[in-house]
Amino acid sequence: MPPSTTSLSERISHRHIEVFRAVMLAGGVTAAAQLLFTSQPTVSRELARLEQLLGYALFERVQGRLRPTARALALWAEVQRSWQGLERVVDKALELGQAQGTHVRVLCLPALSHALLPGALARLQAEHGAVPVSITTQESPLLQEWMAAQRFDLGLAELADAPPGTRSLPLPARDEVVVLPAAHPLAQRAVLTAEDFAGQPFVSLARDDPYRLQIDAVFEQAGVPRQLGLETASAVSVCALVQQGLGLAIVNPYTAQACAGPQLVVRPLAFSIPYQVHVLLPLHRPAEPAVDALVAALQQASTALRTCSKSRQM
Repeated sequence: MPPSTTSLSERISHRHIEVFRAVMLAGGVTAAAQLLFTSQPTVSRELARLEQLLGYALFERVQGRLRPTARALALWAEVQRSWQGLERVVDKALELGQAQGTHVRVLCLPALSHALLPGALARLQAEHGAVPVSITTQESPLLQEWMAAQRFDLGLAELADAPPGTRSLPLPARDEVVVLPAAHPLAQRAVLTAEDFAGQPFVSLARDDPYRLQIDAVFEQAGVPRQLGLETASAVSVCALVQQGLGLAIVNPYTAQACAGPQLVVRPLAFSIPYQVHVLLPLHRPAEPAVDALVAALQQASTALRTCSKSRQM
């Protein structure tokens, strides 16, 4: 009667499985011994011991060659899966010892995955080579929750308050800007005032967006009525609607710059609605060497936007 599962697992060693794998890969004991840098008698002895412990044969001897049994093939499938897992562990261990082996996981607002972040990543790659980066987009408050859970190496958010377990690094504030169709008469203006929007179709952000609330407050205080009909939660979507000639809009400068083109132009406002992005860094996650370089690239990209905006206004 074969031994119990408990006692069996105690006596079958990793070496036995290694020998079995080598025989399956090589197709014979002699070739398996060469793979393992050992002798043929040693492999034969270990294989026989494994079969004894299991209580059944793994191979049939046919004309001097080994043919795996159905049980051996079933075991082989499981060994392969386990070995692949071990190989991934080894690959990761080696990767961590290489400077280029870092992998930065970024969580950001959807709008910032279209603007600001791409330019920063281009700078990062230009200065430090190919750094693997994975980008996940999420809105608040889940963005804050996921950063607090230490799931990402870097976050990009609008809110100034750092979630628990993180620290917040503000990027330079930039004023919100106007986006309008290139053929619109107001595109001839260098700067737009609140009064310029009187009676104009206006594409708004979602009603609960904090910047929507600030924008509406400006026009309410100025006593300027707009034609409000379209609203969307995405600044990128706002720009797409404006590009189709459906109205004017006020959005963050990063998205405006990314969406600007032959059909959509960007103009500054005579009044200020500051837009600020905050870099969120986890306090309890293992440090990735490339994160500091990415933070510097984000700061450079933000500065470059200011320079570009000034040149366009001249």
